[in-house]
Amino acid sequence: MRVYFTQKGDFSKTKSFLQQIKEKRYLNILDKYGQQGVDVLSSATPERTGLTSKSWSYSITVTETTATIFWNNSNVNNGVNIAALIQYGHGTKNGGYVQGIDYINPALAPLFEKLAKDAWEEVIRKP
Repeated sequence: MRVYFTQKGDFSKTKSFLQQIKEKRYLNILDKYGQQGVDVLSSATPERTGLTSKSWSYSITVTETTATIFWNNSNVNNGVNIAALIQYGHGTKNGGYVQGIDYINPALAPLFEKLAKDAWEEVIRKP
């Protein structure tokens, strides 16, 4: 008994997909989302003087296996990041405590969802 297999077509779509992944074309959208993150964080940051809300920036780090957006806030007083104090709370000089305000996570959550969706669409997009 003999078994025969026939095949039509080729692997051009698979090759194209893998080439896009290899070339990391999908990373092009990270700058867009980095800036959008700065914008939403600036808008969401509680303001007293406005310095913390104006001190947001971002950087992107790409390695062989990962791509990461870092959002940074440069407003530091006495070695302490003010954005972190607002987010997590802090003790006071007289022994009191100022409760933190979770403003970072709610601000970035919708952005993360859109970024994940758009990144996947970029990965599967035909060249």
